[in-house]
Amino acid sequence: MIIVHEIFVCKPGNASKLATLFKEVMADSPEFVNIMTDMTGEFNRVIIQSKYENLTAYEERFKNYMEDSEEVKKMKEKMQGYHDLYLSGKREIFKIW
Repeated sequence: MIIVHEIFVCKPGNASKLATLFKEVMADSPEFVNIMTDMTGEFNRVIIQSKYENLTAYEERFKNYMEDSEEVKKMKEKMQGYHDLYLSGKREIFKIW
């Protein structure tokens, strides 16, 4: 089992907007477990936590997002302009023991 954290450092005042957008767009995706914002530590971060059986399952899902399916088209339409809400980001992948 692996857990993936997609971490976005938002522009001030935009973390809740980005978290709300992600929650709406990813509501029907079972691998997305949590959308979190900071209460302590670094400010203005949104973390999307997802869970996969293994790296192969993660890679397959990532590959599906690169395809031009109807699902992906709808997601891209809803996400249009989200790059304006954050400054930087990173991905962390953890193995569950």
